[in-house]
Amino acid sequence: MDSFPTLFIPTFEDRNPMTHTPNRRLVIGLTGGIASGKSTVADILADRGIPIIDADQVARELVEPGQSALEEIIAAFGTGILDASGRLDRGVLRERVFSAPGDRQRLEDILHPRIGREMSRRADAAAGPYCVLAIPLLLETGTATGRIDRILVVDTPVERQMERACQRDGSSPAIVREIIRAQTSREKRLAAAHDVIRNDSDLRHLRDQVMALHHRYLEMGDGHRAA
Repeated sequence: MDSFPTLFIPTFEDRNPMTHTPNRRLVIGLTGGIASGKSTVADILADRGIPIIDADQVARELVEPGQSALEEIIAAFGTGILDASGRLDRGVLRERVFSAPGDRQRLEDILHPRIGREMSRRADAAAGPYCVLAIPLLLETGTATGRIDRILVVDTPVERQMERACQRDGSSPAIVREIIRAQTSREKRLAAAHDVIRNDSDLRHLRDQVMALHHRYLEMGDGHRAA
């Protein structure tokens, strides 16, 4: 999920409200810092048939060539943010917006309304006893209300985040530190969580935690829809 810059996430404020549906399914908000293991957790749940609505994936689709969002981004930032094939160069754009707060706000103004509307549509269409909204910066944007019933945080030590993000994305340590600095602190994230998965060991340990929560959410989802 973090392969796309983590600032490209929806803000479900009054201008982009999520639709409230009577007797709707349980909605889990999956979040965590960069390179914390959110994608792995989402993949495990997806393998169990749970719908995963990924904010980063929605954002990637919205900036494909020919999409109106990409045209607005080009108008705002110039053609220098495109690669040789005419597609958005996410690394170039990420470095630009993290070095200039004003540029970051311009980008968010273009993308957030579109992402919010599309995630709302997909949440309404999702099937199953519960679904997951995977939003890297859920807490930073105040998305703890609205459609989300429980916040699930994937927690990992900062030093592991640094190592994983640099190896996975090819980003410089300076850029990764800036991304971490822009995100909610680990302490505040944990304080806001209803549920926490500790990603500080091996994959088996992670999977065991995910499966325990999955079974709990299945039970909660049945009760939620019956309420």
